[in-house]
Amino acid sequence: MSHNCIVVNLDRCTGCFGCEIACKMENNVALGQRWSKVFTVGPVGEYPNMTRYALPTMCQQCKDAPCVHVCPTGASYRDSNTNVVLVDKEKCIGCKYCMMACPYGVRSWNKTEKCVEKCTLCGQLTSAGKLPACVKSCAAGARFYGDLDDPNSDVSKELAKYPAEAVHTLEDQGNGPCMHYILSTSIGQWQARIQPRRKPQTAAYPEAN
Repeated sequence: MSHNCIVVNLDRCTGCFGCEIACKMENNVALGQRWSKVFTVGPVGEYPNMTRYALPTMCQQCKDAPCVHVCPTGASYRDSNTNVVLVDKEKCIGCKYCMMACPYGVRSWNKTEKCVEKCTLCGQLTSAGKLPACVKSCAAGARFYGDLDDPNSDVSKELAKYPAEAVHTLEDQGNGPCMHYILSTSIGQWQARIQPRRKPQTAAYPEAN
């Protein structure tokens, strides 16, 4: 079974927010909501050796997705054909259990449709052999899409260019996030967990203000 994912090379990412905009335009994401979120991590370290970097986040396509486990109606599910975690809006009852279960705070509540939404890896595009909107539009060429289990995929080839210490995932709480990030030590000091800057949040990756 494939594990389609996105790899973000943070050595290249400029934090331009182009991925957020491309995602909203392609998927008609509601005003005030984001399926793709770019955070600024840092500065970390001690002066003068301080670093900061942009960290784009989206559904991490977990191998053992907690959102799927807690959904009482099966609205959050793993597609049997693509292995991608999705949301069936027709089955969603708005309990928001999946939003609470997600370790990364990457699910959104659509007030108009009264259902939960999230990144779908642009299935409407990838099913036609195209790239997800965020990958195609990345001006810095920092985003890659493909099957993590295929050594010939774009994501596997990009990851193979870097040593193990430069390859990261968001904090794994037993759910096995599939999205990978590349950050060389010469560029920044990896932080697996974003710390809230203001009031505490229920998610490890709080909504930006």
